[in-house]
Amino acid sequence: MDRHKILLIEDDPEISEMLANYLTLENYQVACAFDGQEGCRLFDSSPFSLVLLDLMIPKISGMDVMQHIRKGSVVPVIIISAKDTEADKTLGLGLGADDYITKPFSVAEVLARIKANIRRTTLYDSRSIAVPAVLTARDLTVNLSDYTVVKKGKSIELTAKEFDILKLLLQNPKKVYTKEQIYSIVWKDAYCGDENAVNVHISRLRSKIEDNSRSPCYILTVWGIGYKLGDVL
Repeated sequence: MDRHKILLIEDDPEISEMLANYLTLENYQVACAFDGQEGCRLFDSSPFSLVLLDLMIPKISGMDVMQHIRKGSVVPVIIISAKDTEADKTLGLGLGADDYITKPFSVAEVLARIKANIRRTTLYDSRSIAVPAVLTARDLTVNLSDYTVVKKGKSIELTAKEFDILKLLLQNPKKVYTKEQIYSIVWKDAYCGDENAVNVHISRLRSKIEDNSRSPCYILTVWGIGYKLGDVL
């Protein structure tokens, strides 16, 4: 089996060396960048299984690097930052990050998050070969074999978690999901009462697939409970 390749964008040399050494021992390939410009260059030059991204980096900010990555890729991105306010987390997730870890952190936690995100994407790949399928909702087509989303003939780029949420709702069109259920299924982690991550991803997903995100028809809010697929089949 090929070793997964991780791009680590972190300007603190001690943290970068610590993570790189630890991940190498865990059989990952690690490419290190110490500023945003180098991070973008490395990302564009080679395929990666996952990106670890610090926000406070020189030359090009972490947020701008995140936007650069999301212009053409849905590779899992985990933000690692000393910025721990809800506003920072919301902004990072809103720009397309899949996860957010605050400093100081344990390397064991980082490894667990990496494994969870890579496991999800590799599971997609194995299932797409064995069970190709296409889900449709009105003029929206979701292809589970190549993970493309098309609306009215136009391709829509979704992050891995946005795709997971949409897939979940399409596969269970009559079911209402609580935020806790969505978090547990999509993030594959215990729900700790932080519904902000779910809210942000639902908002981003609506902005991409709805004709009017303020009056959604694909993803409906069931007040006091959670979300469900609209009557669009």
